[in-house]
Amino acid sequence: ESRAANASNKEINVQWYIPSLAKPSNYKETKILLLYAYNTKPVKINNIKIISSMSVSSGHLWIPLARIISLREKLSNLKQQVEMLTQSSKSLSSASEPTSFLEQSETWKRIPSKKPKMNVAKVHLDEKTEEMAKRCLSEVKALLSVVPALSLPLTEIPFDVTLESIASLEDMFDPASGCVITEESLFNWIISLFH
Repeated sequence: ESRAANASNKEINVQWYIPSLAKPSNYKETKILLLYAYNTKPVKINNIKIISSMSVSSGHLWIPLARIISLREKLSNLKQQVEMLTQSSKSLSSASEPTSFLEQSETWKRIPSKKPKMNVAKVHLDEKTEEMAKRCLSEVKALLSVVPALSLPLTEIPFDVTLESIASLEDMFDPASGCVITEESLFNWIISLFH
């Protein structure tokens, strides 16, 4: 029971691993192992020795470490661009809204702030950011595709670009940690690459 796995929604779990002994047979450069598991329906597994669910899949890919580091840097830059677009659209929308002030007592009451949630609104990309996104996502596609040679560059973005989806991709390609992806359009695109 303590080793049970539960997932109430669709999710992809990603973990990176550099094994000390096992290496791919044709390696010429440092490669790192991407371990992934995902479920396409809610699942609860009580006994990890018996997994009969057809909605659970897992696998691994050997990926060159230098390409992961390069891609993560590009995704970080893309995330910064998306954050700037999000901030500028917020500034424009808040500038157009009338402001009203409520009289309070002589002192302002301070409300404890909660941790800000990641923005899940679809971001309207400018031309420069859209091209940057297509290049990054084409590289993601090339790294994760089962047959990378057949992986053509993307002509359109295959999921809704939100700050959350780009941050999730950046986390996914952080070899120092793993991540869980639940955002549906991003989830669907990534598992399509694993097939």
